[in-house]
Amino acid sequence: MIDINLIRTNPDKVKENIKKKFQNHKLHLVDEVLEMDKQVRALKQEGDALRAKRNTLSGEIGKLMKDGKKAEAEKIKAEVVANNARVAEIEQQTGELDAKIRTAMMSIPNIIADDVPIGEDDSKNVQAQTFLEAKVPDFEIPYHTDILERLDGIDIDSARRTSGQGFYYLTGDIARLHSAILSYARDFMINKGFTYVIPPFMIHGNVVEGVMSFEEMGNMMYKIEGEDLYLIGTSEHSMIGRFMNTIIPEEKLPLKLTSYSPCFRKEKGAHGLEERGIYRIHQFEKQEMVVICKPEESEEWYNKMWNYSVELFVSMEIPVRTLVCCSGDLADLKYRSLDVEAWSPRQKKYFEVCSCSNLTDAQARRLGIRYKTEKGNQYAHTLNNTVVAPPRMLIAFVENHLQADGSVTIPEVLWPYMGGTKVIKPKK
Repeated sequence: MIDINLIRTNPDKVKENIKKKFQNHKLHLVDEVLEMDKQVRALKQEGDALRAKRNTLSGEIGKLMKDGKKAEAEKIKAEVVANNARVAEIEQQTGELDAKIRTAMMSIPNIIADDVPIGEDDSKNVQAQTFLEAKVPDFEIPYHTDILERLDGIDIDSARRTSGQGFYYLTGDIARLHSAILSYARDFMINKGFTYVIPPFMIHGNVVEGVMSFEEMGNMMYKIEGEDLYLIGTSEHSMIGRFMNTIIPEEKLPLKLTSYSPCFRKEKGAHGLEERGIYRIHQFEKQEMVVICKPEESEEWYNKMWNYSVELFVSMEIPVRTLVCCSGDLADLKYRSLDVEAWSPRQKKYFEVCSCSNLTDAQARRLGIRYKTEKGNQYAHTLNNTVVAPPRMLIAFVENHLQADGSVTIPEVLWPYMGGTKVIKPKK
């Protein structure tokens, strides 16, 4: 949520930003907020005047009663009653307008960075850098579920019977590999100076509204029936929500946190062959990184965070590239975002495995996250990035480490987490 002062002082900039994000249907919100804000300020001015007059009248009543002028005192009392009724009416109208302004403001997108590429959708995202050579072996690479099945590492058919489409069982060495990657990613981030956290996996509705846009909420979140609880789509939700309506001492910033959690997503819509299997699923596990910092530090942390993801993947010998997200591909709260994509030798293209975002103070304003300075309280900046989400990581992992005989090699950094296992051999 942007600062309303920006709408008051530079509404054209806000409208131009909306156009850059190809959300022209939201342009009317700027004018509506301006008009409602004008009404609120007029009402508050009237209310302040009435309260001041009430205080004066109350003093007069006491004096008149003391002088025995009861009739005049009763007349002023009636005026005070009418005054109070109008003040109550103003407070109700102001509250209703404030709620409407907040709803509108929560739909107006955050101002994007000046150097964000302008484009309507992800097809206009721009490649930035590549890391490690993207290779295609001289043997055919099967579909990822076929590789995993031959390693006796996945059972999708049973999951369909127990839970439906979009779920899976991981078994044996592949299940161990899944856990090994998460454990390695955890330790990798701890060694970068991040504090490890296991957060709640369910959050209240007001936290959901604070961490994401209404559109995202409807497309992603599962709600617990009969309760004000939602299953998290990523641990960022509860990690950021932890600091809702708090004032953080300045000396404690930046807060550098890395969290483990299961994640639950609706993943609406039909998807092609390569997005079936374990690419788009309703339940998965993830290691996340979150930073809460001062405004002047957020761009530096943004670059550090996506570089950590690149370093992690390169350490596991998986080629990756970075992709700068264009304006139309940015969620409403994002100032800028960069995807890390892993190489798929089967598809001969890259696919998303991490997404790093700087939300500036937009998320902090929705949640009331501030930090204390000598000059007063200021809104913090929030950033988040995927460390690793093993389901997609497993696809990239088995494709890039597959051998001609069907075995999958394990890079050295994972040997301690795999009990020394260096190769997973096919069992079928």
